[in-house]
Amino acid sequence: MKTALFAPDKDSIAAMPAFPALQLDAVSLVRTAEQIAVAMEELRAVACLGFDTESKPTFHKGQVSDGPHLVQFATRERAWLFQTRSREAQAAVATLLHDAAIAKVGFGLANDTSQLAHKFGIHPQNLVDLDRNFRQLGYKNSVGAKGAIAILFGQRFSKSKRLSTSNWSLAQLSELQMLYAANDAYAAICVHEALGVLLSMEKNHE
Repeated sequence: MKTALFAPDKDSIAAMPAFPALQLDAVSLVRTAEQIAVAMEELRAVACLGFDTESKPTFHKGQVSDGPHLVQFATRERAWLFQTRSREAQAAVATLLHDAAIAKVGFGLANDTSQLAHKFGIHPQNLVDLDRNFRQLGYKNSVGAKGAIAILFGQRFSKSKRLSTSNWSLAQLSELQMLYAANDAYAAICVHEALGVLLSMEKNHE
């Protein structure tokens, strides 16, 4: 029986060097038909994508979110942010998420997929919830992006509470919002690749 493992605590993570996040020149905000076409050509050429969504938060009891308002995909080189305001963007997102040949990896995906199904009728295929992979390795509690980056790379992944609860339904997102959203998906693909190596090593030692 494996010994229960735990992610580093907040103080330990705070002392770690910063995770080298994507910068703005590697982030594409996808809105027009031309931008969608370019993004789809690049995204459908890969076998695995980091994936996440953002929604305008709800603050009152009983209030139901009408998100997601943004859907993010990332490779190890760059990220694409699809605003779900247009039918063209919704169709592109549906195509990617329905494509069983492309793995979509992320953290805590149950809520993301529930919202996508409810709002757009999208039922994603070939999802990989990274938290389950950490449980395979013996981690007792849920491991999110911050814990995963700390465990695998010994680095600090910054996530701003102010940005996470900002208005994601705006037509024009701020640069800080774009970076926050892009790096959520980017962190997922980085963790997935590192976990693949770690799980292979674990298997070889069994």
